[in-house]
Order: sequence, then C-alpha cells, then structure tokens
Amino acid sequence: MADLFDSKDDPQPPTRSGGRPLADRIRPANLSEVIGQAHVLGDDGPLGSMLAAGSLSSVIFWGPPGVGKTTIARLLADETDLTFVQISAIFSGVPELRKVFDAAKMRRGQGQGTLLFVDEIHRFNKAQQDSFLPHMEDGTILLVGATTENPSFELNAALLSRAQVIVLQRLSLAELELLAQRAERDLGRKLPLTAQARDGLLEMADGDGRAALNLIEQVAAWRTDAPLGPDEMARRLQRRAMKYDKSGDEHYNLISALHKSVRGSDPDAALYWLGRMLEGGEDPRYLARRITRMAVEDIGLADPAAQRHCLDAWALYERLGSPEGELALAQAVIYLALAPKSNAGYAAYKAARAEAKRTGSLMPPAHILNAPTRLMKEQGYGSGYAYDHDAEDGFSGQNYFPDGMKRPVLYTPVERGFERELKRRLDWFVSQRLKRGG
Repeated sequence: MADLFDSKDDPQPPTRSGGRPLADRIRPANLSEVIGQAHVLGDDGPLGSMLAAGSLSSVIFWGPPGVGKTTIARLLADETDLTFVQISAIFSGVPELRKVFDAAKMRRGQGQGTLLFVDEIHRFNKAQQDSFLPHMEDGTILLVGATTENPSFELNAALLSRAQVIVLQRLSLAELELLAQRAERDLGRKLPLTAQARDGLLEMADGDGRAALNLIEQVAAWRTDAPLGPDEMARRLQRRAMKYDKSGDEHYNLISALHKSVRGSDPDAALYWLGRMLEGGEDPRYLARRITRMAVEDIGLADPAAQRHCLDAWALYERLGSPEGELALAQAVIYLALAPKSNAGYAAYKAARAEAKRTGSLMPPAHILNAPTRLMKEQGYGSGYAYDHDAEDGFSGQNYFPDGMKRPVLYTPVERGFERELKRRLDWFVSQRLKRGG
C-alpha cells in the first residue's frame, strides 16, 4: 500500500494542473466522455438523435445541480461548430441580453452560428424570456437553457413551445464511482479511504458530480499512513446538507411521495419520506396539515377515527414542540398507512359540486321548505312534509332533490373498514325508498 498513500513527511505529488481545480481538469473533451445521462446522449436519446440527424434545436435542460448541464451545452457547441456563449440569469439583465443578441447577429452575418447557454434561465422574468423568441425564430441563436426548477411552472409557454425540455438525472453511485476513478487517474494516486469509506464519500455527494469532485479533491490532499475508515473520514468532512427547497420542486416531490406512500399502505416508505422532509428543514406544522388532509382524502369514513388521530397528533406537536412532537406526527403517519382506505367521500363531494354547478339555482321541493309566513303556507311551503321520526323505522323515503331533477348517485361506499357498515345502511335506505315510492 506504500505506493498509494503519501507519508506525512513526503510532499504531495505535483498535479499537471498548475493550480486548476480538479473538476476543470477532468472536464470531458467530447460527449462520449460524459459520465451519466446516457438516456439523453445515447443513440436513441433526444440529443443523440438530433446530432445524428444534424438538426440540433433549442433545448431546456432540467435537472439537479452537478449533473452536467453546462458541460453538455459546451460540448454541443463543439459538436455543431457553433460559438459557445454563456450567461447567467442571476447576473444578466436587458442590457446584457441586448449585447449578446447584437454580437450573435454579427456572427450570423459572417456565417457563424451561436449557441447561447443560459444558466438559471427560470430567474428571468416574462419580458426577458420573451426577448429570446425572435432571435430563436430567425436562427440568430440556438438556445440551451438550464434550470433546477420545473419548467412548466417557471418558463413561459411561448418559450417552451420553441424548445424541447430534456430531463437530466442525478448521478448514480456507479456513475460517481466512474467519476472518482477518472479523478484518481488525474491525481496519479488512489484516495486514502477504505472501500466502505469510499462508498460513504460518494453517498455524501448525493448524486451531484461537482460536489463529488470537490469532496474527492479535499480527501486527496490528506496525508495518511493507512486508508481511513468511515468514522475517521466523517470526522474530517462536513456532511453536505440534503437538497431541499421548501418552496421548490423538492418540496412538492417529497410531499407527493409521502402522500402516495400512505395511500399505498406502506408505513416504511411513508416514514422514510417524512424523515426526508424533516431532515430537510420542513415545517412540522405544514406536515401536520398535510397528514390530516390524507386522512380526509384517502381514508375518510373507512376509518373515521383517522381524522381524530391526526388532529390529536397535530395538537401534541403544538404542546411538545420539536423533536418530541415530531414522534406524534410519525405515529399518525403509521396509523394512516395501515388504516383501511376509501376515497368514496372525497369522490362524492367532488361529484356533488359538479352536480350543483350543472343544475344551477333549482329550488328545493316545496314540502321541505319552512313556512314562517301565511303567504308561504299558501304557496305550499312545507305542505306534505313527512316527519321522519314519526315514519316506519324512522325513514319516510321522501324526495329531497329539486322537483324534476333526476336523482344522482353521489356516494358509493367501499367494502372496507367502517364503510362496509355504511354501505349496508345505505343499501337498506335505497331498498326502502324504492318500496315506498320515494
């Protein structure tokens, strides 16, 4: 192992970089060297197909940080003999855009095209986004935008209609390992880590290639007598914070994952996504509200106690605070995941709203209207009303819908949980209504 690790007294071997960062030194020279994104760059992928056909069009790269958006854009310019121009929406405004467009027009007049790479394109406002359109349409620029936010929410429809959205994925552990091996070839030595610590290092990168290379560069500078294990490595490195934006895509992605795990009756998955959100700094009160919504929407009357359980967990969090109160939320999540499921009440409510919208302002039938005045009595209000408590079995079977309206079926309980009993009751009422001509 002596050839793999530097002695504490020996100087670090020189790199061929002259001080350039590792990420810059091992940047791919062509698209075939890009690690990851094979679903995009492969022969059957969108970019691979475009390049094979010689017809590259404007695109929007949507993906997390450190997955190669800038690198791929630069290499696309090389592949298509276009001048690469890069701007950031964070630091550019209308004057900077005007200069970029004017320079691109001059190049076009000289027979040279421009690939304009716009990082954080979602930061531009509507007017700024609209300014790209005429230059895209007349061929002055080929736009490659990059965003970490959902383009359908952040970009204008006009811009999206002129550019193909391409989703880039976070790097897998296997792809990060390939990146580490490339870095080691550049450094001329192996990382001073055990296999388990090496895996831990790559997991710290959380799918971010740039972060992985920064961590690798830090570790490569350590002077050790022997490979470091996970605990020793953890003491030297600060673990990266998880990618979590409480108002962005990750917020909605994770709450969707939590909700669907509960709906799918998987308590382990539900607890995992709850933990991910709490570790990311999500407000537990937001989670308490959403968990209560799950009880109403997906469990409903199959287990009426579920709503009470969620409200109690919410109240417990308010009493206890963090971190003890979060345990109450976790227990509510477990209860919901294992409870019988029914959205019959939710579906009935939506159907009722749709029926109310369709039928407009139809009056209730006169026999169920109160008649506090003589005139109203003369108009037949309340006439013929059957008081259900006086009827056989406490059920009159009268019609309560507007006269002339076809009776809809809105609530259809399922054969699960408490709704099995509700279905039995409902079926009896239907049979009695038919028997009594209601």
